[in-house]
This record gives sequence, structure tokens and C-alpha cells, in this order.
Amino acid sequence: QVQLVESGGGLVQLGGSLRLSCTASGSIVSINAMGWYRQAPGKERELVAAFTSGGSTNYGDSVKGRFTLSRDNAKNTVDLQMNSLKPEDTAVYYCNANVLSYYGPYRENWGQGTQVTVSS
Repeated sequence: QVQLVESGGGLVQLGGSLRLSCTASGSIVSINAMGWYRQAPGKERELVAAFTSGGSTNYGDSVKGRFTLSRDNAKNTVDLQMNSLKPEDTAVYYCNANVLSYYGPYRENWGQGTQVTVSS
């Protein structure tokens, strides 16, 4: 079993900052991709930022230049620093990781989600 635990969401004003953190735990052999997605009411889930299996970092177009993804491989953790937040960043943010566990092949895992609300 693999668990993704998220923290750091909350309410912030326009132009403010938040930092989200996600830690993967459980029967992990390796993680080849990890990052954050978000889903706003009435919209589809979209990429925010993620480290890919190819070694690159992808950002959604709407967050480029404002959000920064970082990771600690030893701790199986990714952090998302969000600056210059806008009301349109309001969404539930989900951690995602593609994990090889002791019990099977690589499988995509999702966290429970953390709410980010940006007020104007």
C-alpha cells in the first residue's frame, strides 16, 4: 500500500503565497513521477506541476513563473511553492505519484486533496 499525505492548503488573499507539501509513504521501491494537479468546481482536473519519468519538470501554462516545484527524493516528498496567487488558482489540489511498490508494477496514486482558496 502507498499513501500520499498532503498539507499546506488554506485561504489566502490575492497576491499571497502558499506552500503545499506531499509525502509518499508505504511499500515504496521507487517513484518515477510525482507532482500536483488541481480541480476547480465544474472543471476537469489539470496539471499544475510535476516531475516526469523522463527527468523533466512540467508546469501548467497558467502557473508558469509563479509556482515552483521542488522535491526531496530521500524523503519521497514534493513541495509546491505558489506565489502571486490569483482567484482562478482556487481549487482542490491533488498530489499524484507513479509508484513502484513491493507488491506490483508502477501504479498511479492520488492523495485526498487539499483546498486552496484565493480571495480577491
